[in-house]
Amino acid sequence: MAEVEKRLLVVACEVLARELQFVAASAERPVDIEMLSQGLHEAEKPGMADQIQKSIDAADPGLYDGIALAYALCNNGVLGIVARSLPVAVPRTHDCIALLLGSHARYQAEFEAEPGTYYYSPGWLERDTTNMPHQMPTVQDTLGTGGSYAELVEQYGEENARYVWEQLHGSWEQHYTRAAYIAPPFPVPENFEAAARARAEENRWKYQRIEGRPGFLEKLVSGRWPADEFLVLSPGEKLVAGDPGGDILRAEKE
Repeated sequence: MAEVEKRLLVVACEVLARELQFVAASAERPVDIEMLSQGLHEAEKPGMADQIQKSIDAADPGLYDGIALAYALCNNGVLGIVARSLPVAVPRTHDCIALLLGSHARYQAEFEAEPGTYYYSPGWLERDTTNMPHQMPTVQDTLGTGGSYAELVEQYGEENARYVWEQLHGSWEQHYTRAAYIAPPFPVPENFEAAARARAEENRWKYQRIEGRPGFLEKLVSGRWPADEFLVLSPGEKLVAGDPGGDILRAEKE
């Protein structure tokens, strides 16, 4: 009886669901994708790392020969994860925008050209907090400040309510000047781009459509990970932050 070919396990944020399924469909070998909630981005550290670690620990070395994370540094949310019995590959970039754009270099170029950009993609639009009733509590939920402006006035008074509202809903928008919709390299309903354009108009940002590229994710699911684009943790190694001005991520013995 022929030996069963081992698979690659991809542990991913669900905002990449459509793009990952697209590249996995043409992968040369079997790829299993385990999606984790976007709500982990709202969890206090180490919530994200804990959940990713559970998936790593549960991976069967008899079934898989490697694990790839469809995550990036993600505001330090992945730091501390440990490779157990299988190697774990992590993209050398700051967040999933680079995975959608196709490379860290392209992400850097976009950042340098338009640093005040808020990015949208089909995954970010369809799996944002309004569509995730079972996600972990946000900061607003925890503080009890997630209601309407009228509810805040009733709870805190007019002056305090105005301050809280501006901090939670106003200040962050002021740091952005452009909304960019990353269009995937396959057909999706037009309402995704329409929603991104509407949010740009609502916040008075200029709008731009950027064509997404599958290259980064294709390499992720291939199991062949170029050293300049992926850090591969060997069993027993832990993921830690890189040095300032140097590598984004690095490995050290647990």
